[in-house]
Amino acid sequence: MFRGDTGALERSDDVLDAVEAPLALARGKVLHLRFLGDRVERPGELELFERAAELYRRLGDGPGEADALFWIGCCHQVVKGDGPAGVPYFERSYALARDAGDRRTMSYAVRHLGFADKDAGRFERARERLTESVALRREIGFPAGEAAGLVALGYLAAETGDRATAFGHLDEAGRVAGSCGAKTVTEWVQEARRLIGERG
Repeated sequence: MFRGDTGALERSDDVLDAVEAPLALARGKVLHLRFLGDRVERPGELELFERAAELYRRLGDGPGEADALFWIGCCHQVVKGDGPAGVPYFERSYALARDAGDRRTMSYAVRHLGFADKDAGRFERARERLTESVALRREIGFPAGEAAGLVALGYLAAETGDRATAFGHLDEAGRVAGSCGAKTVTEWVQEARRLIGERG
């Protein structure tokens, strides 16, 4: 201020946006995790993700925007129970992540597009997308995510009447989860086995 550096003032918005964007995203994720724990929607979650996406877009940060857009879609699909509303956000997230070479975010976006396809009865398309998500996670060395994806494929196979394939996916999911100590996913495998077994 006292040195008359007007350039610093002009740059200040970008500097502050770069601080605020990840903070808004992190706060939104905390609220989402709390929702997953008790299934109670917290006010402000969607707005935090929307703010993060806006800031990342303003900064020209494609990977950051892709991440924030994924979470906007997730909020619509998972928290609000409106899968179709989340689809355009997942699609845009996937496209931005692909352009940036961010295969981890791609794997999340395409996974949830697969869930949307499954809910709409597009089972073959859902299988393709869930399989792509698993492949992406395998490529980047994300075994816990790979195992979670195999559980999703197991449920899908069971829903379409292919119990043998379903249990095959769950067997593989259990091995992968065990190899990396993913206890939560191991519990998902056990729960999936129980539920699919009861359907039979």
